[in-house]
Amino acid sequence: MTELADRLHGVQQRIAAAARAADRDPAEVTLVVVTKFQPVDLLQELYDLGVRDFGESRHPEARDKAAALPDDVVWHFIGQLQTNKARQVAKYADVIHSVDRIELIEALDGRELDVLLQVDLGIPEGGSEGPSRGGAKPSAIPFLAGRIVESDGLRLRGVMTVAPLGMPVVPAFSALRMVSERVRGVAPDASWISAGMSGDFREAIAAGATHVRIGSAVTGPRSTGL
Repeated sequence: MTELADRLHGVQQRIAAAARAADRDPAEVTLVVVTKFQPVDLLQELYDLGVRDFGESRHPEARDKAAALPDDVVWHFIGQLQTNKARQVAKYADVIHSVDRIELIEALDGRELDVLLQVDLGIPEGGSEGPSRGGAKPSAIPFLAGRIVESDGLRLRGVMTVAPLGMPVVPAFSALRMVSERVRGVAPDASWISAGMSGDFREAIAAGATHVRIGSAVTGPRSTGL
């Protein structure tokens, strides 16, 4: 077994253990391998090991990788997305995790695309703003959800967050789950919860995450040659 295969297998085993500890079926949790700054050869090796869900956050790096790998890969765009790049990203991405404003929804309207609403849990209701890692305020999410439901082609799949800096992850992921329930009041099928990275995916799975985004724990150190 190669080092890459060994890391992948180890992460898959830890995800399965976290799911079982939360009385959940491990099959409910999708591993999205984050491959930002990694070379195409490494992505191809991951593909050969069975990985089909890849996460990227930089256009045009993501565009070039999408062109290089087989068509059955599911491309998750997980980075902050500029409105003027939205239609370009929609040409190759299958899922956009970072929809957080009406202008972005309008730019994507008309595309057949799965989208997630990114929630900024660093802005507590009634509290002062903390360090932001992107996303819309929780109070704005139901309105944005309604706009996506009304759009032509966009499919609202659920919510996403990056755990706020300097805040405990357990209450943050619990708050995301509550936001998810509010979204399902608007779109009953929007059951995806994208949360958790290498350092906190266990807590995210315990709170109901359906998608975890893990990079270096699988891929090893990032390349700087891209």
